[in-house]
Amino acid sequence: MKPRNARRIIPKIIPLVAALVLAGCGIAPPATQIVEVPVYVPCVKDVPAAPAYEFDKLPMDASDGVKILALARDWPRGRKYEGEMVAAIAGCL
Repeated sequence: MKPRNARRIIPKIIPLVAALVLAGCGIAPPATQIVEVPVYVPCVKDVPAAPAYEFDKLPMDASDGVKILALARDWPRGRKYEGEMVAAIAGCL
């Protein structure tokens, strides 16, 4: 292309390019979409407090009878705690 032809063509092309660029800005933005994403939520809100077992407080040199009585008294407490834990975990399933 010769320089003298370019001087005639470029002024005609510039408005055309500007019109195309501005036409692209006139397109409506895409519609808003709602995307549901799973979010981790802990299923257990309150963890039952572990009971203070009497057996744990016994001295090492306690007699066998004292240990058995302590275990017998701790049995219902342990079963209650186990039931609370099972109920809390059942909410996760």
